[in-house]
Amino acid sequence: MNREYLRWYSQRLHRDMEMLVFGHAGAKVLVFPTREGRFFEYEQLGLVASLADKLQAGHLQLYCIEGLAADSLYGIHHHPAERIRRHAALEDYILNEVLPLMAAKNAHDCTIVHGCSLGAFQAASLVFRHPHLFRKLVAFSGRYDLTMKVESFGDLFDGYYDDSVYFHTPTHFLPGLGSDWRLDRLREIDIVLTIGDADPFLDNNRYLSRLLGEKNVGHQLHVWDGRAHRAGAWRKMAALYI
Repeated sequence: MNREYLRWYSQRLHRDMEMLVFGHAGAKVLVFPTREGRFFEYEQLGLVASLADKLQAGHLQLYCIEGLAADSLYGIHHHPAERIRRHAALEDYILNEVLPLMAAKNAHDCTIVHGCSLGAFQAASLVFRHPHLFRKLVAFSGRYDLTMKVESFGDLFDGYYDDSVYFHTPTHFLPGLGSDWRLDRLREIDIVLTIGDADPFLDNNRYLSRLLGEKNVGHQLHVWDGRAHRAGAWRKMAALYI
């Protein structure tokens, strides 16, 4: 299987950024890591191995990026306004550096966005904001409202709220979409959400599913037995849904 390491200086983020690419052809999959994960996490957790057959057959090509959570959404040393600004800067980096690189390396017309845990939020936020760029969203064990409090998970913005938080939070801005081009494009995307029936974000996933249904956006919500917020479950999910 092809495995390629890439590193370059991002003028938008003012830092070196790293990436691992797996596979040689097929649909391109942009992969976000979890909160504490890095660009090599997907390989370390065995998720690359779970897709080995598809990668070797040229059906998929993975682009595993840095999520920068400790410097943005979980950067508690920053003011909340700076946290969401840095999250938006990462989106800008993806749109203007990562996606063009992917297009230059692989001309396949299908781009999938995927993530687990916090990476699922980042994947969903990106796709719902820019649905014209993607064909599929695959999100495992996500919390799609980072202002909500559940179990040990608190409001990542400490009560702070502005337009940027609103427009980057799928369950906040979706209800306000009326006759919007984004809805038309979202209805063309294959959306797959997974969650465990004992996971803390189950209700939030069901709420997002209900919002999508009310907007006539087709999607799948798969509820797994038990607490599925773990690598073992994600490996099985990846093999089924990506």
